[in-house]
Amino acid sequence: MASSDEAPGAMPPGDGSVPPGKSMTIGQHVIDKGAQLMQSLKPIKQMSQHVCTFAMYSHDITRQIETHHYVSRVNQDFLQCAVYDSDDSKGRLIGIEYILSDRIFETLPAEEQKLWHSHEYEIIAGLWVNPKVPEIVQKQELKNLAPTYGKFWCTWQVDRGDRLPLGAPALMMSPQGVNLGMVAPELVKKRDEKYGISSKDLEKTRADIAGPKTTMNPYANYWMQTGKGFAIDVELTDMKKTAPFP
Repeated sequence: MASSDEAPGAMPPGDGSVPPGKSMTIGQHVIDKGAQLMQSLKPIKQMSQHVCTFAMYSHDITRQIETHHYVSRVNQDFLQCAVYDSDDSKGRLIGIEYILSDRIFETLPAEEQKLWHSHEYEIIAGLWVNPKVPEIVQKQELKNLAPTYGKFWCTWQVDRGDRLPLGAPALMMSPQGVNLGMVAPELVKKRDEKYGISSKDLEKTRADIAGPKTTMNPYANYWMQTGKGFAIDVELTDMKKTAPFP
């Protein structure tokens, strides 16, 4: 089973809802609301940004999706994101992305760097936006993020019709300013119209934003150097059966 499989197999029976399942009962809503009031949910409350941008599959760069990152900044060099397919209350959690400063990224082994992508182009091109946040407010954070690198694993390929998160995760890449890396105009137009923005106008205001302090690392965006992507194969393997304690 590979992340590049065209189809994950038969979908579960049902009415076609995504995901399949019965509607929540009133009792379940009461339980959930009670738990929400009594628990701290501290990791969730650290999410301070909503970023809307685009991503493409490493093994099939023609498959492009709109993504919604809910971002927690752990420190000045590291961020972590829960990635959804939309920003409404029924948005589906489709993956996770980790973001590193260029300073930390440069310390990684070359084989690890190949799994990461740069953010410079998508930010400067106006593709990366914080919906409803004025550009003047988000400008400094955009300057902070432009030199960063991300590693994004997609765990639910909703764009191929999966009603559940099926199969192996897929590595995702960021838009780039070359032919294969360009986002389909209709995707950008649909997103821009939804939020009442113009990516082209944003691009003009971001001309003063710079990428990594050094030359772009050649191992990031590895497909641009080699024309090859990455796909995960799931294979059966012998388990380690040594007991962890006497």
